[in-house]
Amino acid sequence: MSAHHASHPPELADSDVSELSFEEALSQLEGIVKSLEGGRSTLAQAISEYERGTALRRHCEAKLAEAEAKVQAVVEGSMGLTLRDVE
Repeated sequence: MSAHHASHPPELADSDVSELSFEEALSQLEGIVKSLEGGRSTLAQAISEYERGTALRRHCEAKLAEAEAKVQAVVEGSMGLTLRDVE
């Protein structure tokens, strides 16, 4: 039995991801990708890492969409259109 355990249990995969900044989430996602590519995890660890990676990817995509909406609002505002609230 390995002493190394996945750093985040699967049940925490979605809950604590929402608290991360884009940079933190991206950094963790990169670490998971490297770990999975290394192939040294047990099957249970790999599944747990994959599930967390999926949650991190979704979080990063949502943060990017939010930033894109804010940029679009600023661009439209600078073009004389009404600045809309994107919150």
